[in-house]
Amino acid sequence: MSENVLDQARSLFFAEAREMCEQIEAALLKLEEDPADRETLNAMFRAAHTIKGSAGMFGLTPVVAFTHGVESVLERLRDGALALDINLTSLMFECSDHMRALLEHCQAGGENPVEAPELAQLSGWLGERLRLFMGGAGAVAPAAVAATVPAGAAPGGASAGTSGHHDDWLVSVRFGEDTFRDGFDPLSVIGYLSTLGEVKASRIFCEPIPSIDALDPESCHLEFEVLLCGPGRKEDIEAAFDLVKEACLLRILAPGRKVADVIGLIESAGDGSKHLGEILVGCGALTRDELQTGLAEQAAGASAGVRMPLGEVLVGNRLVPAVAVDAALNKQARTREARAEEARYVRVRADKLDELINLVGELVIASAGTTIQARQFNHSPLIESTLSMGRLIEEIRNGALSLRMVPIGETFARFKRVVRDVATELSKEVTLEMSGTDTELDKSVVEHIGDPLMHLVRNALDHGMETPEERVAAGKPPCGTVRLSACHDSGGILIRIEDDGRGIRRDKVLAKALEKGLVAAGATLADHEIDNLIFEAGFSTAEQVTNLSGRGVGMDVVRRNIEGLRGTVNLRSLSGRGTTVEIRLPLTLAIIDGFLVRVGECFFVIPLDRVIECIDGAPAIEGAVRAATGMMALRDAALPVVSLRHMFGIGGAASARQSVVVVRNGAEKAGLVVDHLLGEFQTVIKPLGKMFRNVRGIAGSTILGSGEVGLILDIASLANLARAPADRALQET
Repeated sequence: MSENVLDQARSLFFAEAREMCEQIEAALLKLEEDPADRETLNAMFRAAHTIKGSAGMFGLTPVVAFTHGVESVLERLRDGALALDINLTSLMFECSDHMRALLEHCQAGGENPVEAPELAQLSGWLGERLRLFMGGAGAVAPAAVAATVPAGAAPGGASAGTSGHHDDWLVSVRFGEDTFRDGFDPLSVIGYLSTLGEVKASRIFCEPIPSIDALDPESCHLEFEVLLCGPGRKEDIEAAFDLVKEACLLRILAPGRKVADVIGLIESAGDGSKHLGEILVGCGALTRDELQTGLAEQAAGASAGVRMPLGEVLVGNRLVPAVAVDAALNKQARTREARAEEARYVRVRADKLDELINLVGELVIASAGTTIQARQFNHSPLIESTLSMGRLIEEIRNGALSLRMVPIGETFARFKRVVRDVATELSKEVTLEMSGTDTELDKSVVEHIGDPLMHLVRNALDHGMETPEERVAAGKPPCGTVRLSACHDSGGILIRIEDDGRGIRRDKVLAKALEKGLVAAGATLADHEIDNLIFEAGFSTAEQVTNLSGRGVGMDVVRRNIEGLRGTVNLRSLSGRGTTVEIRLPLTLAIIDGFLVRVGECFFVIPLDRVIECIDGAPAIEGAVRAATGMMALRDAALPVVSLRHMFGIGGAASARQSVVVVRNGAEKAGLVVDHLLGEFQTVIKPLGKMFRNVRGIAGSTILGSGEVGLILDIASLANLARAPADRALQET
């Protein structure tokens, strides 16, 4: 066997198992809203069942043992023997977390819970709680299934019998030739069946084995038939073959099933691409001999010039009910449609997309250089050619960037569990509402925004939301609401976190800021300035340290992380009515449309989506450019402006006719005083080195077509500088 292939299969199992744990969690949250949703309950059961079966293939005993207990309780829920309440839901959440912890432990190399006593202890404790929901009879060891499953407890209540016994299953499996090469051991699969029940008989078929001269020792030619007593569900047996089901021919035979059960098995079958006869044999509606009889009769009819579909032959000979054939044919049709839909998509590794984006960026730079050369030579046909090439490159750029765009809904969905758990811990009633979940942004942005959003949501629940008693006393409904929303705005994305809680208690925030020396004694601050003090490092109004707050970390990290994404965060609060936090982010961190300006010999790029208008050589500019910041009149309104020459200490004489670029920062406006306006420019964003990361007003750099370096301006920082009196005074001194 290839160890490399086995390692790959093992890694794939752990990745898929973690996804299934997330599916269980999402299903539990959905069932809290609609406990009667059978489809969601079945999906949750299948996820736990698949984890258990696949873990058994790799000998991960701790995962198999614990997950079996979870599966047993879920089975009782499916059968209606249990009702889902808050206690059982909470227990299932804990079990999902523990399954994830066991998977991480096993992936790290520990296959024995003794190596992690705390995990073994927690498995036992949760197992005891699970047994309470099983009426004390639920075993947590797979070997005990046969002792607890009632006789004939097949799905739908039908008896499953072959060979004269009501709970004997006939398992026939022929492994593919590449089974050994794929890193799988057929004997370990067969051996695992003994953990599901009693293997009463088994035999090996020698017909598939070629002669010694033609035998390839790396090829597998094994075919087994096993008579298994014990399992009440076909899914238990199928799970043993999950990792090799694509490379083997598996038939699980249980004659005597009711027609409704057969149809149910056909509907739940994972593969509808098989031939009609294989589907019917696999669900136990037909034996292999009966299928061969039907095929032989069909072939004889074809030889005589009478062509009949296999289904009609089987129904005509009363070998299988017509409704079962119809169900199998419908399954085939749906599978064909699903595969046609899947064929429209291709999975691509993220690093390959990153490489493509980098190459497109270099193409943009090269195109800009070619355009400059064409204009210098004033060659009209060449200029026209470069313009056409530029349009094509822009389309390629937009197409490449769209490949990395993902909906933010997957990130939002993570907070359902957070809101539930935190609200329970704080004895509060909170509902999470989400909108704009289909809003797309760059995958790299999504990956980095999760933690800041987590801090903001937890902070809203801990500090903003009142207890039910406090809300009723304030004339509010006892259940509070937290809203997460996302939308496109001004070429970027706007994310809002809103709550209808008590709002920010400004007196308490100001007192804490004075205590920590963040505000000078006697200083007068506007409401929004007080509100934004919570983003200062080390600030906390919590009176005691808890699992959620009180350590003075979190909100400053939120602001730092968001600004690291070239975004901004602003906060608004109304006393007694709630708080709204707005996060503005760029759609992508790779390539943007910019507006190129020059100050002296320095080039700057302003994100084009932030540009409102340009004022070229207005007389009112003269009084505004004598210092780093100032004010100018714009259509009877005061516009704060920043002189980039003064701001960055650029030497040399200023242009005789300066210009102002009016930019937006949210709902606010500001002006940037520059020497020359150079027009639109496709900008490939290059990160700044460590020495320049904290330079105020600069978000990144880019390479111009001429080979010179341009600096990308941080509009939020410059707009705040233009507005804040304290910052203006600091610059003037």
